[in-house]
Amino acid sequence: MQMSETSEVIHRFNQAFQDHDPSAFADLIAPDCVMESIQPAPDGTRYEGYDANLAFWQALAADRVAHFEVEDTFVMGDRANIRWRFHFGDGGSVRGVSLIRVRDGRIVEALAYSKSAGASAPVPE
Repeated sequence: MQMSETSEVIHRFNQAFQDHDPSAFADLIAPDCVMESIQPAPDGTRYEGYDANLAFWQALAADRVAHFEVEDTFVMGDRANIRWRFHFGDGGSVRGVSLIRVRDGRIVEALAYSKSAGASAPVPE
């Protein structure tokens, strides 16, 4: 039962970004939701509570220039992994993943991580 509930919440969450529909987030966020964004690296910004998360996600969804491309979604119980690419308005993009936890039909935790520019790790010889 939990997995289908989680799948439905994640589907609606992803669809809100695809449709640029800020209103869709109103009933997806738990009162005690905690989210960590990808910026600034390396730790991101922590948002706590319904109002902070609602404002963040609504602003992101309302942007008609930038957009998310969902590459893969994997649900297991009350958790989901969403692999995505975020396209900026200037043609650039960044790839990342969001680790989400759902409780009682609402998102309680969303931790986002992205690939960042920089030197690659040395390959062992």
